[in-house]
Amino acid sequence: MKTFAILNITPDSFSDGGRFLAPEAALKQAQKLIAGGAEVLDLGGAASNVDAEAVAPEVEIARLAPVVAALKAKGVSISIDSFSPEVQRWAMAEGVDYVNDIQGFPEPSLYPELAASSAKLVVMHSVQGRGKATRVPVPPSEVFDRVCRFFEARVGALTEAGVARQRLILDPGMGFFLSNDPETSFEMLRHTADLKAAFGLPVLISVSRKSFLRKVTGRSPGESGSGTLAAELFAALQGADYIRTHDPAALKDGLAVWQALAGPRPRA
Repeated sequence: MKTFAILNITPDSFSDGGRFLAPEAALKQAQKLIAGGAEVLDLGGAASNVDAEAVAPEVEIARLAPVVAALKAKGVSISIDSFSPEVQRWAMAEGVDYVNDIQGFPEPSLYPELAASSAKLVVMHSVQGRGKATRVPVPPSEVFDRVCRFFEARVGALTEAGVARQRLILDPGMGFFLSNDPETSFEMLRHTADLKAAFGLPVLISVSRKSFLRKVTGRSPGESGSGTLAAELFAALQGADYIRTHDPAALKDGLAVWQALAGPRPRA
């Protein structure tokens, strides 16, 4: 399993907006995340939460560029989290290792460039289809079939356009990307192993600090580490191949204890 560490270079991300907007602060946080066990840094230059402001592609790139250049010089594995085709084109030209799209790459005009790239693609399902998260009700009983229908169509479209299937990683989405009902996210999380079995592709799970966990615990985003770790360990038990987290050190420690208790069976 690989750990994606979240690094928001934004003023309005829901849990740490503004803390790492300056390149120096972002690079300092990057070193902390790497020291904590991050294998990939997932950099975002535009927030996608319900209350986030729209960001022009050139602004997003300007936020990302100095950090990407510095990290590439150090050989750090980089993912760019963006749903802007212009930013995705820039990221691929920069030679990043992953491109992570909350819309799941809906724009066919970009497909030839995706096919020509060597970057792995995190194809995420989101109930809103396009743009940032929204508040849409989806019943828990419908979510798994809905997510599977989305991936059947999107994986088919990407591979037909020449994107190698082995470059695809599936992210079912969590929180408001699934529904405004917290139970819908819990139900999808329970289906992690089923999603892997259905498509035979690696699965990324991103639950860190999300509102559906905080609904259960009553904690603020900054106080939700324990709930986050519990959900991340559950995802690992379900066979998640990638976990996207704000706190790779806590996840690393949790997995180490889990391994010690369970022996060779857990994947780490």
